[in-house]
Amino acid sequence: MCIWFFRYNNPNKFERVDMIVDRVINNNIVSTIDDEGAELILMGRGLGFGTKSGNDIDESKVEKIFKLEDQNDAEQLKQLLLRVPLEEAEVVGDIVSYAKEKIAVNLNSSVYVTLTDHINFAIERQKQNIDFTNPLLWEIKRYYPSEFQVGCYALDLIKQRFDVQLTEDEAGFIALHFVNSEYDTSISDAAKFPTEIHKILDLIHHEFNLKVDEKSLNYERLLTHVKFLLQRVYRNEMLKDEDLLIIQTIKRQCEKEFDCCRKISSSIKEATGKELTEAEMVYMAIHIRRLLNTNKE
Repeated sequence: MCIWFFRYNNPNKFERVDMIVDRVINNNIVSTIDDEGAELILMGRGLGFGTKSGNDIDESKVEKIFKLEDQNDAEQLKQLLLRVPLEEAEVVGDIVSYAKEKIAVNLNSSVYVTLTDHINFAIERQKQNIDFTNPLLWEIKRYYPSEFQVGCYALDLIKQRFDVQLTEDEAGFIALHFVNSEYDTSISDAAKFPTEIHKILDLIHHEFNLKVDEKSLNYERLLTHVKFLLQRVYRNEMLKDEDLLIIQTIKRQCEKEFDCCRKISSSIKEATGKELTEAEMVYMAIHIRRLLNTNKE
């Protein structure tokens, strides 16, 4: 048979290939191999029931198709799907689809694995009346509003499908999975981002006694820069000190801002053990200067 399938790393691209069952994972899930030799995971009620390796896939039963580029992610997802109800896996697929529209960035395919595991555990905990407090909730809501909105959407969907009401703290935890996927870091590193962002912005505010319009374009630019700066720090991909002439020029022109960046570097080193390069501090100083100029207008 032939079937259109969704390629995870290109959500707008569909391809038509012949598919036969490679492996039956359970009554609702099977895997197949596409023309490129990559594994696809197909979901649908009764899709795996009564079939076996080598049989044609019943197209009418296919509800969702996942192609995870990372083989380790694919193996972990298959293991999860052995114990997670089909309905929960379907909800995760719907949440990720919503997130791709809302956040409008590429997401690492590992989000299917981490989010499926998290939501399954969260639902089980709630049924036992066990709630976890999210100590980063305020920072997540403030610095990752789009991701937090995805978390709120997830809560609404879970309530609608399973009649289970998760707390707002869980919306924050779910948001962190998308921060992790968006910036391609570990979930433990992603959990540090909101606190580090708050510390950096708080340091800038106090250093210059600022009262900032947080809806201004230059504030948004600074916030975005800080987010990607932390991503580079945690991934060991900081900008290199290559153009020394520009670095020295900016240091002279933005002396106070650069001094502030030295304090930011010390704060980051305390948290991560890594100092900012001078190139990173120069670009941060430029963003701070823009913010200061906006505040004077």
